[in-house]
Amino acid sequence: MQSHKKKILIIDTMHQSIIPLLEGLDFDVDYQPKISRQEIIDTLSQYVGIVVRSKTSIDAELLQNAVNLKFVARAGAGIDQLDVKILESKNIAIVNAPEGNRDALGEHALGMLLCLANKINVGDLMVRQMVWDREGHRGFELKDKTIALIGYGQMGSAFSEKLAGLSCDVLAYDKYKSGYSSQLVKEASMQEIYEKADVVSFHVPLTEETRNLADKSFFLNFKKNIVVLNTSRGEVLNLKDLVILLEEKKVKSAALDVLENEKLDLFTEDQRDVFQRLIQMENVLLTPHVGGWTFESYERINQVLVQKISKLSY
Repeated sequence: MQSHKKKILIIDTMHQSIIPLLEGLDFDVDYQPKISRQEIIDTLSQYVGIVVRSKTSIDAELLQNAVNLKFVARAGAGIDQLDVKILESKNIAIVNAPEGNRDALGEHALGMLLCLANKINVGDLMVRQMVWDREGHRGFELKDKTIALIGYGQMGSAFSEKLAGLSCDVLAYDKYKSGYSSQLVKEASMQEIYEKADVVSFHVPLTEETRNLADKSFFLNFKKNIVVLNTSRGEVLNLKDLVILLEEKKVKSAALDVLENEKLDLFTEDQRDVFQRLIQMENVLLTPHVGGWTFESYERINQVLVQKISKLSY
């Protein structure tokens, strides 16, 4: 007997809890993490929903047969791979789950900052090489420093929560929010951030407005030589400009969880040159886009998505 349940397609590897959670909403779940883009296009007419992490762009081509699609669920925070205008024109709802990995991201950002401040990664390497250099690895304290957050959504606010108790001043600028000052954070203008910041951390989504936001001209506005953190999207920060500023010591150090091109084997010649200069710097800390990528968040993202899907009306 043919099922009359609404079908939902999952095209990325997900924590297995997603299947019973969606079945609890009476969906017929089609879990296809190895499905090709062409297969998605060919079969999408069968589904009312699709769940994606980062397998492929959700664009006009992919949606050409999406005659029954009612929602796209992004298993994570960023929706830069979703063509929002096309989805809106087709009345297809977008669901994402920044609440699911905000704590993981906040902890990762704090860990990277503490690692830079105390030269933990470099000190570890030196000791492993039988070099016991205390003075060469003297760090700085976060107490009384000013940490500036560019963007104060789920991720920025999570980082401010993790900074609580370290006796630092936290400023935040968000072009699209206001009235969020609290014991954790003070709403600030960019001019105030330029004047006071010791550390600048990016927590903005990737849009045409934020792409290449942090270039050389941006950083030259800062009164102090700053520490830079980026756990948002690599394209927000101009890596070539950052390397120059690190070499000129205008930027003291940097922690990057994301890169402009994260397919390291597909670097252009220019990207390879910049990357080679970057990885030779002891004052740079790199991680492979794992901010928010914990065992706990892997499962919690499912719970957030399913809760939001349950509230959709269509």
